[in-house]
Amino acid sequence: MKTKNILRSFALGGALLAALGLSFPTAPEAKELRGWNIHVPDYPVSHGMEQFIAEVAEKTGGRVTGKVFHGGVLGSQPDAIEQVRLGAIDFAVFSLGPMGQAVPETNVVSLPFIFKSIDQMYRLMDGAAGEAIGEGMAAKGIVPLGWYDAGARSFYNSVKPINTPGDVGGMKVRVMNNDLFVGMIESMGGNATPMAFAEVYQSLKTGVVDGAENNPPSYESTNHFEVAKYYSISEHLIIPECLCMSKKTWDGLSAEDQAVLKEAGKASALKQRELWQARERKSMEAVVAGGTLVNQIADKAPFQNAMAAVYDQFLAQNPELTDLVNLIRNAD
Repeated sequence: MKTKNILRSFALGGALLAALGLSFPTAPEAKELRGWNIHVPDYPVSHGMEQFIAEVAEKTGGRVTGKVFHGGVLGSQPDAIEQVRLGAIDFAVFSLGPMGQAVPETNVVSLPFIFKSIDQMYRLMDGAAGEAIGEGMAAKGIVPLGWYDAGARSFYNSVKPINTPGDVGGMKVRVMNNDLFVGMIESMGGNATPMAFAEVYQSLKTGVVDGAENNPPSYESTNHFEVAKYYSISEHLIIPECLCMSKKTWDGLSAEDQAVLKEAGKASALKQRELWQARERKSMEAVVAGGTLVNQIADKAPFQNAMAAVYDQFLAQNPELTDLVNLIRNAD
């Protein structure tokens, strides 16, 4: 009898609230996010993403949870960028290198030698440069939450150590399919050969190309060091990656949950950078043990000077990005 009275009271109360145009407060609807990742699960980026979504779930009390789909199972990066913009994928980690077609501001970090060091890249991306690039991304439907480390790319080849731009002259060098990288090699007298990354090992082995350029973990994990024994540390490209989110998903979250995601994104970036640096040390130890001859390029100024034509062409085509380029180039 008592139960019936309680139920009747709820029914009467609900009817009264409805008559007044009111309703019982309801708990926020739980949201499960889908995350895209090109890398295998045991990789610094992957661990950073897993930490991010675990912290979000904990600090939102389960209002926001998620799952990271590793290994590119949700599509290629160009496809995933579009899916994030459309809201079909909620969050992802993207290299800024291939994002230029969607977000012109991201092309700036693909300019050779624009960053002086990894530490400088951290400072600038966590500050004014990252804010400017982030504004461009947000305008195209992508919200950055943290800047990940993808290392510095250096030259490797099967011919000789590289110490001066002239040493690149005449070499056939594989590059990513980007006019900036083609121009970079051609400015030193080399023959740039855009090629899919999966084809590089065999091309080095058979002499289709003499060399390539990449970070130490990529050089080591693909066994390129077996067929290109000279690794010359130029650090000519320092292209960060972005832990980012669909603006459509972002706009559907409360301000409280957005704050949690921002905090978790920054924390995951710090963790990923730490893991990346450890991975780089391990990779360098492995390639040296495997017979790689490593040399540090002592004077990078001639290489930087050789890039003048690359910068002139880029700024002529993108005059609206001049201030952003100068912000980074003139930073300490």
